[in-house]
Amino acid sequence: MKLQPWLSICSSTTHHQPPSPSISKLSDTTTNNISHTVTSAGNGWEQVCTISQTAATAAAITGFQKLSLETLTLTVSDHVNFLAVHNRLLYAAAGNLIHVIDIASFALLTTVNVAGSSSGSVKSVTFSNGNIFTAHQDNKIRVWKLTENGHHKRIATLPTFKDRLIRSVSPKNYVHVRRHRKKLWIEHHDAVSGLALVTDRLMCSVSWDKYLKIWRTSDFRCVESIKAHDDAINAVVAAADGTIYTASADRRIKVWGKGLKKYGLIATLDKHTSAVNTLALNDDGSVLFSGSGEGSIFVWGKEHGGNRTVLTGTLSGHSKAILCLVTFSDLLLSGSADRTVRIWQRGREGKFCCLKVLDGYKRPVRSLVADLGETASGSDPTCTLRVFSDIGDGDIRMLSIKDLNYPNSMSTHYWNPPLLMW
Repeated sequence: MKLQPWLSICSSTTHHQPPSPSISKLSDTTTNNISHTVTSAGNGWEQVCTISQTAATAAAITGFQKLSLETLTLTVSDHVNFLAVHNRLLYAAAGNLIHVIDIASFALLTTVNVAGSSSGSVKSVTFSNGNIFTAHQDNKIRVWKLTENGHHKRIATLPTFKDRLIRSVSPKNYVHVRRHRKKLWIEHHDAVSGLALVTDRLMCSVSWDKYLKIWRTSDFRCVESIKAHDDAINAVVAAADGTIYTASADRRIKVWGKGLKKYGLIATLDKHTSAVNTLALNDDGSVLFSGSGEGSIFVWGKEHGGNRTVLTGTLSGHSKAILCLVTFSDLLLSGSADRTVRIWQRGREGKFCCLKVLDGYKRPVRSLVADLGETASGSDPTCTLRVFSDIGDGDIRMLSIKDLNYPNSMSTHYWNPPLLMW
């Protein structure tokens, strides 16, 4: 899933007087009479149903909670291509700038100027041990450190010069990437499209070069490289047990597990009929969601009584490709090329419902990120979830989903019943 480039190497940091975000109540833009299809791969059945999507209807469905929504809008210099959250800060990349925004006040704190470099678009961001890792269009990964005075300092570029120098001596460290062209196996040779933290010691990266690489976060060394797919890899996620999932333009999702020494292929999930663009895992890693060009969200779970990953259902409603997914507790949010965001919820009986369809986006929704906000005190087990997205033309939307039931530990049993749809 190739995106337009926007990020380069950091050259300077500028501080701004935080602008006041515009505040508006979100109107209920849910489309009435939406037709959803859920298909069970195991039982061979398909159910189509129509739901009158009003707030009253959603609240009346047993196990589904009524959403209390409010939005804030903050305007930055240009349209935002990537969003990430860490330590109560929102990182919003736009053109040659990375805007750092305080989540609590939704105010712009700092703008990192990356003009003048050739690193190209940032495709992904992850965080580990106080470091910020960014994946770039120029085939490299860069590592940043937030200093005490609020500046972001680049401390490394992966693979490091030292690592490349040591490995360049031996011919066996080179691989053929194109005809008559070789590269070190520790190097990506196309855009790095995704990053994921596997453990506090390991990070993985995927690329349009079809490779999955494993990196040690302590010394920034590449320890493993796997030819994972037959076409560009668009997304990667990792579960708490170290299992890695990769999604590719070859229409496949692959599952990787750690052996005694190296990672190996556990399973290939090949039910999609077009390029797989995005992946998301539920809280305990027992359910995988995938979105692709056909506009449907596939739901994968463990086979009853076994460990095999199988397709358990399909969520339909978007009219174009699914570009991003984010999960929190029993909620799933999906962003699409149809310029809408859908909020799905799974009830106690394992039934999905599309609670809201949010429109007003001026461009395809390529990035969604969520952060747990205020939690209630005392006997009130509710919380607020903040969801950030780019509306277009430099406007960042913060959607506050209030009065959510505070998530308990999500067990595998909760996510395993057959998927049904109202």
